[in-house]
Amino acid sequence: MHDTLSITLLATVAHQNKWDTNRLAKEWRVQRTDVLHTQHNNSLAAAIKLSLTSPMFQELGPDAQGLLGVVAFFPQGIDESNLDWLFPTISNNAEIFDNFCILSLTYRSDGFITILAPLRDQLCPKDPASSPLLCSTKDHYFRRLSVAVNPRTPSFGEALWITSEDVNVEHLLDVFTSIDPSLADVWSACAYFMEHLFWHKKWLVALGPKIKGLPDKDPSKPKCLVELSRLFWSVGNYVEYKSLLICALELYREQGNSPRVARTLKLTSSANKLLGHYMEGIQQAKEALEIYKQCNDVPGQGYSWQELARLLYYDGQLDAAEEAASQVIDLLEGDQYSAGECQYLLGNMSPKG
Repeated sequence: MHDTLSITLLATVAHQNKWDTNRLAKEWRVQRTDVLHTQHNNSLAAAIKLSLTSPMFQELGPDAQGLLGVVAFFPQGIDESNLDWLFPTISNNAEIFDNFCILSLTYRSDGFITILAPLRDQLCPKDPASSPLLCSTKDHYFRRLSVAVNPRTPSFGEALWITSEDVNVEHLLDVFTSIDPSLADVWSACAYFMEHLFWHKKWLVALGPKIKGLPDKDPSKPKCLVELSRLFWSVGNYVEYKSLLICALELYREQGNSPRVARTLKLTSSANKLLGHYMEGIQQAKEALEIYKQCNDVPGQGYSWQELARLLYYDGQLDAAEEAASQVIDLLEGDQYSAGECQYLLGNMSPKG
């Protein structure tokens, strides 16, 4: 590989500088000797050094080496369609990446501009936090992750980009949570990332142990636990779904965050329904309902009544289920799905068993 890379780089330099055949042969003898007479890592470093000091590379400007470092940092490389939002301050970014490919420093694969593993090891920033361009790229990713992904919002479809960049984003979060676990914006981005996955690409993240290991006093921990729990729900692991929700619920209670307590209670009641623990789930749904009433949260009350109606029905308490379902229809009149489900409960379902 080193000879191939060296030949390509040297040919490019020769073309740019209009070397004649004699000069090209002389330079090749020197470069090939340097490559062959050094150890593996040094020989690769020599080939890379040739490219980075070539006139063609130097003409790409001061950002070129930083851009290479960003590409090398990400396992998938950079999605070519994202160049403008990742590097908005570099007007000629497409031209620079074209020249990287000409220089054999990068290559294109399935819409991504990426780097071979040996080159990636050499070019990746040794201290990612000290790379201004990589930190700027991180901030662009984090801002894009913060877009609402609720299906009821117009921006829901924008989050589909996560399906092709999930490996990159998880690596970014893994590295920066390791650099400084106290950074709130990193954990906030982590929660958003899992929310994106929940809706668009259901799989378990490798960040789970880090999230569970966060200090309980970290304000981001309960939200991350809730989003992680929903990923476990999406793959059918209801025991872990409930376990993580209970941990998050305790932390929200300690924080005195009533709206979050209510939401987590409602989710936990849903977990208990899936596990067949109907009485426990009924108590949690009732507690969530009371909190939503205190907060004057009408939609919250409606969805708590809806969960309560399901649990009461499956527990065989049909009169109470009917009353709860009627409340849902009154409170969530504009939500056709929820109202329709309760109409079904009221009119079409026979007693369980």
